[in-house]
Amino acid sequence: MNKEPLQEEDFYWNAEGYRVFTEAYHLKRGYCCKSGCKHCPYHYDKKTDSFH
Repeated sequence: MNKEPLQEEDFYWNAEGYRVFTEAYHLKRGYCCKSGCKHCPYHYDKKTDSFH
């Protein structure tokens, strides 16, 4: 995994105070973690455990 420090474009804080990773971060990371991330560019569906 890439150990570079997080950049401004890598995430934002939502209203509940959670860090939300952006599509840019996921693409930089280079793989899908299968956690059902909100901005997953790999189109993973956690409910069906599949890519669409």
